Amino acid sequence: MSATEGGEAGARLLAPALGPDEEAEEMSLRPRRLAEFVGQAQLKEHLSIMLEAARRRGEPVDHMLFAGPPGLGKTSLAAIVAKEMEAGFRVTSGPALVRAGDLAALLTNLAEGDVLFVDEIHRLARPVEEILYPAMEDFQLDIVLGKGPAARSLRLDLPPFTLVGATTRTGLITGPLRDRFGFVARLDYYDPAELELIVRRSAGLLGARLDEGGGTEIAKRSRGTPRLANRLLKRVRDYAEVRGDGTIDREVARAGLELFQVDKLGLDKVDRAILEATCARFGGGPVGLGTLAVAVGESPETVEDVYEPFLLQLGMLMRTPRGRVATPFAFEHLGLPAPAGGDGGGAGPLSLWG
Repeated sequence: MSATEGGEAGARLLAPALGPDEEAEEMSLRPRRLAEFVGQAQLKEHLSIMLEAARRRGEPVDHMLFAGPPGLGKTSLAAIVAKEMEAGFRVTSGPALVRAGDLAALLTNLAEGDVLFVDEIHRLARPVEEILYPAMEDFQLDIVLGKGPAARSLRLDLPPFTLVGATTRTGLITGPLRDRFGFVARLDYYDPAELELIVRRSAGLLGARLDEGGGTEIAKRSRGTPRLANRLLKRVRDYAEVRGDGTIDREVARAGLELFQVDKLGLDKVDRAILEATCARFGGGPVGLGTLAVAVGESPETVEDVYEPFLLQLGMLMRTPRGRVATPFAFEHLGLPAPAGGDGGGAGPLSLWG
């Protein structure tokens, strides 16, 4: 693989286009039961109590909303809720439900106790969202038949079900919808020890030979995100099989991750491009989001939603009223001298886990 190819792979590593085989492989790595789920200890305890209480009463568990950055396990937890309740599991997403009839068709096909999972629920259209209100509260569906003066309303009874919503943007969910969830939880980034356990479990499922040092190295560069840890593991496994004997030790993991341009802090090609643009081209800032996005060839939404959160967590960027500002730690990581008297702040990395 050439350096150019390696750079392109590094840039796509956060959100690669998965083929059917790789998508099935990624699904196979998901935990099936709550006991298999690693991390989020407090959330797991809350869920175990709610699920056990619902089973004892013979009722569906209350509606749930999971919030947090992508890749932390919201979809996996929704599937686990269905599995633990021995219920059917239906999956859709907010953008897929364009018309109220789309949601009505889903709801009328649910069986009693089923779990309906709506990913990116903050992107529901308002007419679709309003259909959910009586469905969540009273398990009833209001349908309008006809148009104009001849229109009439029909109310259908729905079997009791559980709605599990997932969102990466809690602030975009309307108050009336958020208030109808009986349980709202935010998933936190994982610490390296938890990610190492996830990497070891995934390596066993994939049949990869992974030693302690290799697992530690992958976990350290996974940005606190299990989904990324699994994808890094797969790329390092490929590197170990092609350039080595298939064993993933610390040196092989380090070499493989460097080939795919994932550095020791987990920053990839685009992360470093954002830092280099802020530090080198704009003197550390402040620089506006639109200007920064054009400088790195990404959309402002992608920069703000995908790349900035991790850089902010590390303490490399700051958001100010005048724009984005690089901290001295960003200059240090890039090997550049920090400007004297600049707007940046912070002398070193801020821990992602407190």
